[in-house]
Amino acid sequence: MNSVPHELIWGEIYFPPLLLVVAIAYALTLVLGSVSSRLGLHKYIAHPALAELCLIVILTGVIGQFIPIF
Repeated sequence: MNSVPHELIWGEIYFPPLLLVVAIAYALTLVLGSVSSRLGLHKYIAHPALAELCLIVILTGVIGQFIPIF
């Protein structure tokens, strides 16, 4: 049988697995944003907020391949 978690339990609070994946993706986006800022790549981005949102969506999809979210 496939043991897919349907929710994560922390104390007595239930969280959906997608919330964990999005939190990890957001943390990685912050790290990648600070690295690109230190390297000077931020000046090539026209809309930083939109680029950050797109990076979160991309990383959520990539991380979601390794952590079962549904």
